Amino acid sequence: MPAPERIPTGGVSGADALTLLAQGELTVLGRVREASNAVLYCSVSDEERTAHCVYKPVAGERPLWDFPDGTLAQREVAAYELSEATGWGLVPPTVLRDGPYGEGMVQLWVEADPAAELLALVEGEEPGEGWRAVGFADVGEGRTALLVHADDPRLRRLAVLDAVINNGDRKGGHLLPAADGTLYAIDHGVTFNAEDKLRTLLWGWAGEPLTDEARGVLESLAANLGGKAPLATRLAELLTEAETAAVRVRVAELLASGTHPVPSGRWPAIPWPPV
Repeated sequence: MPAPERIPTGGVSGADALTLLAQGELTVLGRVREASNAVLYCSVSDEERTAHCVYKPVAGERPLWDFPDGTLAQREVAAYELSEATGWGLVPPTVLRDGPYGEGMVQLWVEADPAAELLALVEGEEPGEGWRAVGFADVGEGRTALLVHADDPRLRRLAVLDAVINNGDRKGGHLLPAADGTLYAIDHGVTFNAEDKLRTLLWGWAGEPLTDEARGVLESLAANLGGKAPLATRLAELLTEAETAAVRVRVAELLASGTHPVPSGRWPAIPWPPV
């Protein structure tokens, strides 16, 4: 399923964005200090165009006990490749390339629309019209509030993508609704583990039937993950053999169940902090 032309920022789109990110001159402008790993805010330029981007050098990745060292950048790129294969375009253009601090992930910068509200804390035990319940959260002084997310088809697509890539860290701050109505999702370093690691704020559809659209996308993914199909070949370049095989298994399980996954109980279901 071909992905539509789209761009979050910078005036370039589709293959042009990937070419600029991969071949343009990368200049570090600053650092995103609240990130757990090294995240550098950069410009990328060629003779005709300039865009802003994020550069995450492999050298700046902190070791994790459950992921091989120095593999988070590749997982970010794998998440982009799989997102493009769905046709949903949920991950901004992302490449793996050399930069000022060595090889790393480079992703087009997305400006989020501050007026868009996708998550909220509400009083009471019901989410209200247009919202889906995630669970109760401690808001201090012995009080709790219900954490909810929007009942939004864009988020529902993302929940399916996260189940496929086994996202272990889907936080609210990773959701970037653009002013043109497009939803982008970022920070996919903790993905594609061969073991079940799904941890997300998007549990509002847990156990419910998948949409017809989602089932069609999963069927297309199943075909594109087989043999020497381009997606299968690309993922094999970025992930281990066991991790690539696990993607196929997760797609097959989603199709067999026909429903959104539910928390396994073997792993914390909601990331902390949630934003």
